[in-house]
Amino acid sequence: MTFFGVVASGNFPVLEDDAVCLRLPAAADYAVWVAERSESRTFLKPWEPTWSTEDLTRAAFKRRVRRVQREAAEQSGFAFLIFRRDDEALLGGVTLSNIRRGVAQSCSLGYWMSVRHAGRGYMRRAVDLILDFAFGELRLHRVEAACIPGNDRSLGLLEKAGFVREGYARRYLLIDGRWQDHVLLSRMVDDEGAA
Repeated sequence: MTFFGVVASGNFPVLEDDAVCLRLPAAADYAVWVAERSESRTFLKPWEPTWSTEDLTRAAFKRRVRRVQREAAEQSGFAFLIFRRDDEALLGGVTLSNIRRGVAQSCSLGYWMSVRHAGRGYMRRAVDLILDFAFGELRLHRVEAACIPGNDRSLGLLEKAGFVREGYARRYLLIDGRWQDHVLLSRMVDDEGAA
């Protein structure tokens, strides 16, 4: 069954359009995941928390898969890998984390793209799919994102996806080994273009 691009796959959602497919990682994804992460390490380093060599081991990946599946089952977070539909190449990842219910009905958006696939429009498609999922299937009110001020590509992506700048947080996240300022953005369910 398809709903806002959501297809049931066991107990976990698969989000897809005609170009990309988003699904939770599986242990069998380790080889392609570690290859893309390793090749993209320098490209991603300025925008991410510091990764140790242990983070790229098969054992660490298996722990990651178990955590991702547990969070999805609890609906406290969804960490999807992004695959190209025509050849199943791994492109990157997109995450809804820290899903808050009650009076907040909100979450945080994060993402990464492989150096080989950046700038080709795949992340925009993935963000559109995950926003449809957040506002449609999960019935959230607000999706938040934070971006380092100099990351013009990421800021542009978020603004094209309907995110609005709301503020500036000093030394907000520990990125690339140091506390860095971030631009704070959000998209609401009733913003123009939302599901």
